[in-house]
Amino acid sequence: MPRHTAQIELPGVTPSRQQRSRETTQALLAAGAELLCSRTLAELSISELCVQIGATVGAFYSRFDSKEAYFNALLALTLRDGREQLLKLPPAPPGPGGADDQCLQLVRGIVVWMRRHKGVLRAALMRSESGANNWTGFKELAQALSERAAMVLLPLLHGARAPGRRTATARERRTVAFGIQVVLGTLVNAILNDPGPLSIDDDEIAERLGACLLLLLGAPSTAAPRRRSRKPRGTASAR
Repeated sequence: MPRHTAQIELPGVTPSRQQRSRETTQALLAAGAELLCSRTLAELSISELCVQIGATVGAFYSRFDSKEAYFNALLALTLRDGREQLLKLPPAPPGPGGADDQCLQLVRGIVVWMRRHKGVLRAALMRSESGANNWTGFKELAQALSERAAMVLLPLLHGARAPGRRTATARERRTVAFGIQVVLGTLVNAILNDPGPLSIDDDEIAERLGACLLLLLGAPSTAAPRRRSRKPRGTASAR
């Protein structure tokens, strides 16, 4: 969870005036986010949550109107952290490797954010399957992320294809948006189903998706090719 979460005013959450009370609110939010990594929202017990931090059930309900309000607060904090972490990606300097590095940096940021909040995100995904709509804010974040990605990636691609051309076309922006959709969709599937071979906790998933994003954008990779071992002379190739 992001730091200083208890100081955020949220609907359904009673504001805390005293420092100790704010710390209890923050501890409840942090403990719930952690517990949701190993259980569903339905399995999350308020009494168990309170025992986890040494608080009473009464202390919980003096801060949160309901379990629903509590989870909505977790969702709001997850979105706030996403906006802070994902929409401030600095542009990479032009030059060889710029598009490669920028794609990898972008995807790594997404992976770190989703990994940090995977319990809350998985609970929201599972709840949305039952009809509850948790995804309006996440869709808005994905759209803003696509716009930010186009802002930092397309100038690098333009420099490689047509020096001096700066205006991105609608088709190019849509290509970036689809690339972000593929990245987010893959990571959502990893959180919800963990089908493998790579999980959200594998660092390799960011490298693979960064390379995938670069290919989707139609940009040639400038990464140094890996050396391949030469076959001994006289070795027959397999047919």
